[in-house]
Amino acid sequence: MNSQPSFIRLDGVRKVYRGRREDFLAVSDVTFDVQAGELVSMVGPSGCGKTTVLKILAGLHSHEEGSVRIGSEADKFDPARDIGMVFQQPLLLKWRNVLDNVLLPAEILGLNMAEARDRAGHLLDMVGLSGFAESYPYELSGGMQQRAAIARALVHDPKLILMDEPFGALDALTREKMNLELLRIWGESGKTIVFVTHGIQEAVFLGSRVVVLTAGPARMADNFLVELPYPRTLDMKTQETFGDYTRRIYKLLGME
Repeated sequence: MNSQPSFIRLDGVRKVYRGRREDFLAVSDVTFDVQAGELVSMVGPSGCGKTTVLKILAGLHSHEEGSVRIGSEADKFDPARDIGMVFQQPLLLKWRNVLDNVLLPAEILGLNMAEARDRAGHLLDMVGLSGFAESYPYELSGGMQQRAAIARALVHDPKLILMDEPFGALDALTREKMNLELLRIWGESGKTIVFVTHGIQEAVFLGSRVVVLTAGPARMADNFLVELPYPRTLDMKTQETFGDYTRRIYKLLGME
């Protein structure tokens, strides 16, 4: 059992959206921890509140009950500086080339641009885009655009990466390739990642741990370790242990 204090702690988080006619309970009770350097998958049906939980972590949404802690008293956490976001769509600016898109957070945060440019070059190499720095988004495939978006999320050296179904719009083969790419990038960067998906196999394949949320309002159904070794390979999906994990989630979601 890990004796180190968790990097992230959500405890009894509840979120209500206030409407003109009636309120909407989006998240009813979510509690889980994330250790520094961990890749945690958060899986559940579409519309169950996964993205709401992610936005609470990002500081974009408030919450009515419970507590959220990121970092420690000794190491203050600044969401604007210490979080990188990757969305379902790459959201690259079409009038900027790949390098300038990656540098955007550094510009917004007022970082040293010479240092940021060096880091961006390293990141483009890490995500396999070193030869595309001067290319524009329309010249890249969907998977390449998402790799550029991942590099952009890392350029200001955040402590936490939040990913909201980043591969959901890709075809199945590209999605599997991007899963492998993400695991490689995570291994090289050592970043803490919370990865939201409604893909059960994707959640198990990527996560060192999986948090399962029920249909909305989001409620914790399970939170378990995935004891498959890294580096992970696609043939692991054919193993009985992998199937046991996916069946566990199907059962929790009433999809047996």
